[in-house]
Amino acid sequence: MSLLVVGLSHRSAPVSVLERATLSPDSQGKLLQDAVAAEPAAEAAVLATCNRIELYADVDKFHAGVAELSTLLAQHSGVGLDELTPHLYVHYEDRAVHHLFSVACGLDSMVVGEGQILGQIKDALATSQDLHTAGRLLNDLFQQSLRVGKRAHSETGIDRAGQSLVTFGLQQLAAGDAVDAWAKGKRALVIGAGSMSALAAATLARAGVAEVTIANRTLERAERLAAILSEPGGTGVSARAVPIGATAKELTRADIAVSCTGAAGLVLTARDVTVAAEARAAAGGRRPLALLDLAMPRDVDAAAHHVEGVRLVDIESLADASADAPMAADVDQVRGIVSDEVAAFGAAQRAAHITPTVVALRTMAADLVAGEIARLDGRLPELDAKQRAEITQTVKRVVDKLLHAPTVRIKQLAAEPGGAGYADALRTLFDLDPEAVASVSRADLNDADAPRVTGVPNVTNGKNRGRA
Repeated sequence: MSLLVVGLSHRSAPVSVLERATLSPDSQGKLLQDAVAAEPAAEAAVLATCNRIELYADVDKFHAGVAELSTLLAQHSGVGLDELTPHLYVHYEDRAVHHLFSVACGLDSMVVGEGQILGQIKDALATSQDLHTAGRLLNDLFQQSLRVGKRAHSETGIDRAGQSLVTFGLQQLAAGDAVDAWAKGKRALVIGAGSMSALAAATLARAGVAEVTIANRTLERAERLAAILSEPGGTGVSARAVPIGATAKELTRADIAVSCTGAAGLVLTARDVTVAAEARAAAGGRRPLALLDLAMPRDVDAAAHHVEGVRLVDIESLADASADAPMAADVDQVRGIVSDEVAAFGAAQRAAHITPTVVALRTMAADLVAGEIARLDGRLPELDAKQRAEITQTVKRVVDKLLHAPTVRIKQLAAEPGGAGYADALRTLFDLDPEAVASVSRADLNDADAPRVTGVPNVTNGKNRGRA
């Protein structure tokens, strides 16, 4: 079996495609179940964020796997296969591992170095664990990607190479001014109460806004976030909650609005934005109404870019701006970490692949020893218990010494690139029963179910690399 990832992101697809190719939590669950039900895949996990949708699978056939995963992505994302295919990328085996580790470190993010992706990877793993679609390979892979991402952030200055989308978006709105100076004393409206919205609200509060209003479909969640922001142990900012239906009205009194909801349609129309801008101008507002749309699909009508008195920054404009962002020297160090970790992960997986064969060999040897001792008992019944024990230990030591060097060496060889064939060679040389090896693998997997992940900061094989 081999690791395969098929996906699309802000690097491969325009925003117009990305905002339609979205997966709700229910759709993600159905996609995972359909993936493992398909013939080529034994395990599956999906990483879905506002900027990417990636389906990871352990497959036994490359071409069939690419075709099946691409079809499933099209079916569940709502974008036709013919339209989706030109924007898909495919990574295979070591290059698939390299891709996820790079994603975890923030190297593939719209804003290089942002750390929110680690939480999204953790969520993706938890979902696949809940649905029992992640087996040993994907559990190991995603757990290790979290460790690699944490290592990159703790050992390098990758955080200096970029910021979260919230911070980067606010910097774009500030247009060269320091965010703290630009935001100080302003009234902020945050639409949505999810993790990204909570981050936006906290960032604005720390930047010195005078008040934060939270609008959300579930008023309880908005009230909870407002309470956290305003309590003395929090940011201490004046915060209040309003129902989502009051969004347009609240926009008329806001200086800054940040929106990140899961709505299928627009939350703010061009008309809503125009009315708010006119109200702001009538009240003597001199600076433009600042809108930051972090949702995918978009919350704010793109036509708002053309409304007088409004400055809108959305995912598309952030992508354009981040392309020109300076890269820190630490990025090279992180790339080195990723390369080292990919090599280590591959070696560990290859070594683990031969372990069931070695165990089956040692089991066969133990059975042979037991059989010979039983035959000896029949031929020499006069042996006392002490003599029998000494003979048994002697035979076992001889067998262990004969097997020790070859099994240690074959594990070393199997861990090297191209070492997958050593397991087959061992089975052939010792005429091992394939079912015996398979039973060891099944028992090993059942005995070592991956632990639940807790906390966050642990066709690309050259010839197969390219678009689907």
